[in-house]
Amino acid sequence: MFRHRSLFAVNLSAFLSMIGVGLIVALLPRRIMDLSASITDVGMLASAFAVPNILLQIPVGKLADRFGFKTFIVFGYLLCGLSGLLYFFADTPYHFFGGRFLQGIAEVPIWALAPALLSITYAEQKGRVMGSYSASLHCGLTFGALLSMVIGRFWQGNEPFLLFAGMSILGGIICMMWIEEPHTHIGETASVQSATTAKEGIFNRQNMVVLSGAVIYGIGYGSFITIVPSFLIYAHTANASATGLFFTLFYFSVSIAQLFAGRWSDRWGREPLMVCGLGLAAAGITAFHRCPLPLAVIVLALASLGLGMFCISALAFLNERVGEARRGSISGLFYFCWGGGYFAGPLLLGHGDSATALQARFDGFALIIAIQFVAILIVCRWGPNRSGQRTWS
Repeated sequence: MFRHRSLFAVNLSAFLSMIGVGLIVALLPRRIMDLSASITDVGMLASAFAVPNILLQIPVGKLADRFGFKTFIVFGYLLCGLSGLLYFFADTPYHFFGGRFLQGIAEVPIWALAPALLSITYAEQKGRVMGSYSASLHCGLTFGALLSMVIGRFWQGNEPFLLFAGMSILGGIICMMWIEEPHTHIGETASVQSATTAKEGIFNRQNMVVLSGAVIYGIGYGSFITIVPSFLIYAHTANASATGLFFTLFYFSVSIAQLFAGRWSDRWGREPLMVCGLGLAAAGITAFHRCPLPLAVIVLALASLGLGMFCISALAFLNERVGEARRGSISGLFYFCWGGGYFAGPLLLGHGDSATALQARFDGFALIIAIQFVAILIVCRWGPNRSGQRTWS
């Protein structure tokens, strides 16, 4: 009973909180523009979130390995609620920056620690449960964005921020009541491992290759919600409906991919799903900017499927290759790499003043994904897993 209750609790909490996030992501830039009419201030919103989120991934993961996951996850949801209240009462850009800073801290355990907890509690089907959790996150984002489009015109002020706060706090209460810390003797397990052994358990050749793929995944994810829609508007004169369809298909495709790829990776292995995902992403990114609308949006949806497949199979792969006392650390490291790509990738890909320059950069990014594809084939194909057996043949 506990096992199913914990899975239900983390998925429901993530879904509710991300509905709130989906509601406010489009509203935040508009509120900043209303207060300051500064594009620079809008850009500061991204930095205020990204910097603490990236820097705290590894420290929070290590702390969770030592003291347990549940407290940090509950704290994350409650801190999200506090950021929502700060948004609701904000009347200057600095209040919004402060709320975004708190939200960047709060989402560290929500994104990284919950999958690590599930990988321990449901060790025999970690791909499936981690995939369902990530799918719940993205389904919440999709539903929140759609809800904002439908009822957003009826809002007169900061009501969505209050709804975001309430749903985040509710998520924290659900986790507090229904999640039980996995019984792993974390402190005892960690105490018998030397610092050198722990380091070797994480920083080996196979893990580093997969973590480099996490950087690429972050570049793709960040670019798909910033540079790609800008390109569609600039080069294909995409209207609001086409852009909205792209975002909806992006979140939906990532959700579906992670839901099913987790199950498939439990059955067929992590590496085949990683390379299939990378191949699909590389093909889609190479092709979409050569296609007219609406075919370009459909091709991008297929590339999104590939990104989602890689994400969940890579995260499950890494969690299998470290002991339970290092699950928080490896998950934090994965999202640290993802965050670095998410932050820097759009800046690099978007550094161009013409559609031709962007197309060349998309082709270059697809080539990098193809190189990562080959690297995983070479390095991970013949590597032993924790039991000393070959991972796949």
